[in-house]
Amino acid sequence: MKVMISGSHGLIGNALTSRLISDGNEVIRLGRVFSESIDFTGVDAVIHLAGENIAGGRWTSRRKAAIRDSRINGTQALSLQLSSSANRPEVFISASAIGYYGDRGDEKLTETSTAGCGFLADVCSEWEMAAESASQSGIRTALIRTGIVLSSEGGALKKMLPPFKIGAGGIMGNGRQYMSWISIEDMVGAIIHILNTPTVQGPVNLTAPEPETNRRFTRILGNVLKRPTILPLPAFAARLLFGEMANALLLSSTRVIPNVLLENNYHFKHPDLKSALKAVLK
Repeated sequence: MKVMISGSHGLIGNALTSRLISDGNEVIRLGRVFSESIDFTGVDAVIHLAGENIAGGRWTSRRKAAIRDSRINGTQALSLQLSSSANRPEVFISASAIGYYGDRGDEKLTETSTAGCGFLADVCSEWEMAAESASQSGIRTALIRTGIVLSSEGGALKKMLPPFKIGAGGIMGNGRQYMSWISIEDMVGAIIHILNTPTVQGPVNLTAPEPETNRRFTRILGNVLKRPTILPLPAFAARLLFGEMANALLLSSTRVIPNVLLENNYHFKHPDLKSALKAVLK
């Protein structure tokens, strides 16, 4: 299979590229300038992962604009090129995120759940709509709503590890907020499963089947690292440190269930948090 990937140097893109190549596929790394003409001749699938890091700094007006524009404008430009190409690939997988659902408490959320409210929910809704031209042109299009990707190489877990390793980890806020996570191995495996499963299209939750509250996540991580977890980060302190980003990324609750993956027979290598953390942290 010949696969074109944007964002191939990011956490997910790099792991996915390595796996595809090791499986004998050809990978073409696609840059972020989608206004230039792209040749899709011979390409079987396009996977679009590029976008500004949402946790790269405080959400100033300028940063929020960069987060929004890098996702929506880039996806729209790429989608238009795909739809107008004389050599359209069979599959388009476009990134989204579980931020689509917003802060929903303990409500179980599936791919048929409505969009939430707030900056991230609005961005994700527009991000997904930006891929419509590819879908309308007849390309099988999957919108992957990604949860917290667990990897020691980057992402949220890498940022959490230093305080936890010295026994300074603890719950955030009241600890009741749900964290919907997925191991990097299952993230890559699920994307490849989508590539190879013709029935999968539309929104797909890329999360493990057992989301955990922040309190349980904290306790399990401490247990795996064999470290105490007694120093909490109160909600007010999180907001002082991270501003608006704290509410959206640290204190909001999103309990997401991967119905589409389960219904299409994807078998998780790490369905529970403890096995995932042990595998990731070795």
